[in-house]
Amino acid sequence: MGKILVTYVSFSGVTKKVAEEIANLTKADIQEIKPKIPYTNEDLDWRNSKSRSSLEMQDLNSRPEIEEMQDISIYDTIFIGYPIWWGTFPREINTFIEKYDLANKTIIPFCTSGGSGITESILDFKKYLLNSNIVEGKNLNMFNVKSFVESLNINL
Repeated sequence: MGKILVTYVSFSGVTKKVAEEIANLTKADIQEIKPKIPYTNEDLDWRNSKSRSSLEMQDLNSRPEIEEMQDISIYDTIFIGYPIWWGTFPREINTFIEKYDLANKTIIPFCTSGGSGITESILDFKKYLLNSNIVEGKNLNMFNVKSFVESLNINL
């Protein structure tokens, strides 16, 4: 699989912990996808239809700015982690996949969610990344990360 990068968006720290474990198990580099404007607790209130996160997710064209990331052209395989928001990934992932060239790379999505599945977000990756190899991802927690990584047969 060549050189591996684990990227992730995390707002509560849950996805960050899973991303760190994947990076540890795969001996990968890791980098957070950070919004330029950090979210407050009020911004993340999904029950409030006027909260920042709700407004962004209601707008299919919303692309929140993210901080600059390192050069990712050296990586062959990129894990992309995120919490499930409204059935898919947060709009920062859209910004990331539009800003950085992921063509001809293997993309391994993973999500964290208390109840929603990963299916819709995988379909979205396939819609946006036509020239990438999208591996079926998984909804992960700290208890199933190791078995997920082992199932990928990554030669380290």
